[in-house]
Amino acid sequence: MIYMDNAATTMRKPKEVTEAVVQAMNSIGNAGRGATEAALSASRIIYNTRERLSRFFHAENPKQIVFTANSTESLNIAIKGTLNPGDHVITTVLEHNSVLRPLYECRDKGVELTILPSDEKGNICYEEMENAIRENTRAIICTHGSNLTGNMVDIHWVGNIAKSHGILFVVDASQTAGVFPIDVQAMNIDILCFTGHKSLLGPQGTGGMYVREGLAVRPLLCGGSGVDTYNMHHPQEMPTALEAGTLNGHGIAGLNAALKYLEETGIEEIEKKETDLMRRFYEGISQIKGVKIYGDFEAEKRCPIVTFNIADYDSSEISDELFVTYGISTRPGAHCAPLMHKALGTEKQGAVRFSFSHYNTEEEVDAAIEAVREIAAD
Repeated sequence: MIYMDNAATTMRKPKEVTEAVVQAMNSIGNAGRGATEAALSASRIIYNTRERLSRFFHAENPKQIVFTANSTESLNIAIKGTLNPGDHVITTVLEHNSVLRPLYECRDKGVELTILPSDEKGNICYEEMENAIRENTRAIICTHGSNLTGNMVDIHWVGNIAKSHGILFVVDASQTAGVFPIDVQAMNIDILCFTGHKSLLGPQGTGGMYVREGLAVRPLLCGGSGVDTYNMHHPQEMPTALEAGTLNGHGIAGLNAALKYLEETGIEEIEKKETDLMRRFYEGISQIKGVKIYGDFEAEKRCPIVTFNIADYDSSEISDELFVTYGISTRPGAHCAPLMHKALGTEKQGAVRFSFSHYNTEEEVDAAIEAVREIAAD
């Protein structure tokens, strides 16, 4: 199988990740629940991973890193934990349902919502974003990179605007963490939400968020924390304030190994490899008759994603043919990005998404180009 659905999850992980998960499953206990070697071993792994993530995203300190199951949980905490009825929030049509659905839920409870449109290539207008700010604007919440078009948002620019207006800036880094450098302090990011199972190369069921020091966020869950047992309320000290129950210690051990791999390999090298593969594929299919590609490929920086349709064929038909006949795994359909599909006019047809990992090869890309050419010819 040629796996090119890495925007959904990276299937191929460094061998160190698998080894770390297996070792943890055979050795660690429950962090913060006792002083046995098994419990302390879990605590050390979890804290060491906080330290790695803190360095990776340039956080003030490891206490500002919270573990969750994925970006969806992180975004729900960030959105529901900071917005109140009467607040105004700005977002974009680029967003995943992990952003949109919590925002719609908040809108039903009295939060005002502005959703910025995009142009025909899927880019937003930054001036429109700044012009949308009102007196009651509480936050700008947006993706760093579209999971549909691969277009990226200049979060450094947006962060400066948010800071100058005294509003929160929440970033969904699901598609970019692990490939593109993110400095939460330099970019004025108040909350960064990320998942472990995509370009961070960790196991599924791992993820987290960075919360700026001094920013209070209401917890989504409360319960066991391993500390302050006789308090009727959940502890307020970070990161425990936003973590309830047993953490995924086995998965976090794998994420720790993945972060070490990224540190040693260098995300600059990974970005270059994935960008080269993406552009090779784009150039290979862009001249094929009947192929329509979505997104801005003139931009210097973009996620390693190429999304397209062939004539008026349903995207699921094309994706099925790619897998059944050629052994190529892709993602068709709506990609949990309904507003972006509406903007592109692909609501009914969906689109076929190829997304690349640095583990992919030029030979695999060339085989995929030939497969698209043959399908389009037929």
